[in-house]
Amino acid sequence: MAEPIKKTEEVFDVERIRKLIELMKEHDLAEIDLRQSAQRIRLCRGGQVAPAGAPLAQPMYAPAPVFSQPAPSAPSAPAAEIDGPHIVLIKSPMVGTFYSRANPNAKNFVEAGSDVAPDSVVCIIEAMKVFNEIPAEIRGKIVSVLVKNEETVDFGKPLFKVDTRG
Repeated sequence: MAEPIKKTEEVFDVERIRKLIELMKEHDLAEIDLRQSAQRIRLCRGGQVAPAGAPLAQPMYAPAPVFSQPAPSAPSAPAAEIDGPHIVLIKSPMVGTFYSRANPNAKNFVEAGSDVAPDSVVCIIEAMKVFNEIPAEIRGKIVSVLVKNEETVDFGKPLFKVDTRG
């Protein structure tokens, strides 16, 4: 007979979930994503920034920060192309540190002009020593990167502008 998982090791322990919810409230966290062996739990609170049902990418271990001013990018597009009904913002789903690449020697996940699909990883946000890959959750072309590597971002902060015209 297989041994039951010890209560202290079980990811889906109700008491642990309650404590995580309290931790989220206490620190104003929007999301917690935990994995233990083959078990996984993801808790989200508040308004969802990204469309529901989008696949989650596996975390990578190299952070990149963000800034509040748009970063210089490829040849600038006319203002009409940068703003309009077809432009969608990818916003930060949590408070943390923005990383544009998986490690200091890697190239950026995306840059202005990069095509993205819903499952494309656009950045990593580190929150409480956990590196969370952030998927685009939409299809389109990155028009501009609005933050710098290793900058702190708040929940809902715009990270990228994406042109969804196809």
